[in-house]
Amino acid sequence: MTVEMRIEQGRLARALRARGGIAERFLARRTRRVADIARREAPGRMGAYIDWKIESAPSGLEGVIVCDHPATLYVLYGTRPHIIRPRRAKALRFDVGGRTVFAAVVHHPGTKANDFLGRALRAGR
Repeated sequence: MTVEMRIEQGRLARALRARGGIAERFLARRTRRVADIARREAPGRMGAYIDWKIESAPSGLEGVIVCDHPATLYVLYGTRPHIIRPRRAKALRFDVGGRTVFAAVVHHPGTKANDFLGRALRAGR
């Protein structure tokens, strides 16, 4: 006695792509893992601004990690040396070594790029 089971390719593809299906659950697990790593790798309080979601795209489902902190791009790509001037006051105020310092202008040396999202993606594979 022979038993055959046939699965149509189109039905299989639809089942895998369906919301709540096997592929979405796998993608959600992986995306969540990468977001958790990114939160740990992010500098300062930036990790609190990281979230993730699953979206439908023309090519299928996509896992998306979002960091909506206002300085995200400056951290990811770094900055060149630049001058900082006060906008609303006559002087800038900041703390250095426990002392409050006032300055009319600051020559910032720039910052090195910190690709914490890329590191999280590579680590979460």
